Amino acid sequence: MKTSPPSSSIEDYVKVIYTFTEWQDKPITSTQLAQRLGVANSSVSEMVRKLKEQGLVDHKPYGAVTLTADGERLALSMVRRHRLIETFLVQELGYRWDEVHDEAETLEHAVSDTFIDRMAAKLGHPVRDPHGDPIPAADGSVLMPPAVRMSELPAGQGGRITRISDEDPYLLRYLATERIELDAAVAVLGRKPFGGPLTVRIAGPDGSRELDLADGVADALWVHPESADEEEPGSSPAASLR
Repeated sequence: MKTSPPSSSIEDYVKVIYTFTEWQDKPITSTQLAQRLGVANSSVSEMVRKLKEQGLVDHKPYGAVTLTADGERLALSMVRRHRLIETFLVQELGYRWDEVHDEAETLEHAVSDTFIDRMAAKLGHPVRDPHGDPIPAADGSVLMPPAVRMSELPAGQGGRITRISDEDPYLLRYLATERIELDAAVAVLGRKPFGGPLTVRIAGPDGSRELDLADGVADALWVHPESADEEEPGSSPAASLR
C-alpha cells in the first residue's frame, strides 16, 4: 500500500523542532513549539500526538519533543529545500536576505525533489544559505561550522562571522545598514561598564571600525573563533583588524 506524503503542517513541525536544536543542545518543548509556529498549545498537543503515532517524534507528557531518526530525515529534507530556495532567491533573483524566509516557507512545500536537485546543481551545490546556516546535502549529511555566539566570546578574542540568525528580518536590515556581513573579521574589545553593550572591531572594505552592539545583536551573530593552531601566517582575522 502506497503511503501518502506528509502534510505541509507535519513538514513545518519537524523542521521547527530540528532548527530549534540545530545550534544548541537544549530540546524544544510544546510551549516553545506553539510560540514558534504561532498556534495554540492545544493545536500543538494534537499534532505532536500525530507525529508520535507516525514515528516522527518522541514525547512524554510535560516533557520535551525530540525527533526520531525518521523525523530527522524528513526535517533535514525540508531544511535543505528551505535553505536552497533562500539561496536561489538571493543569488539568482536579487532578493535581500531579510525578504527570503516567507517566500521559502511557501515554495518549499510546492516544488519536487527533482526541482530541488536541479536548483542545487544550478547554484553549484552550496553548503550554506545567505545567513550562514548549513545546507544539508541530498544524503542528509550536514557540515556544521564550529561557531559560538559573539556575546559568549571573551575580550581579546577574534574570529570570523560564520552565521547570522534570520529570526528577525528587522535585525537583518539593521545589520545590512551597519555593513555587518558573513565572513567579516571581528574582534571583541570588551563590554561597556554596568552591563553596557559589547564593543567590537569589525573589518570591512573601507578598513576596520568599532561598534557597540546590544545583547540582542551580539546574540544573533555567530563567530568561528580564531585558533593559533589552525591559522596560516598573515591569515589571522585579528591581524586583518589592526
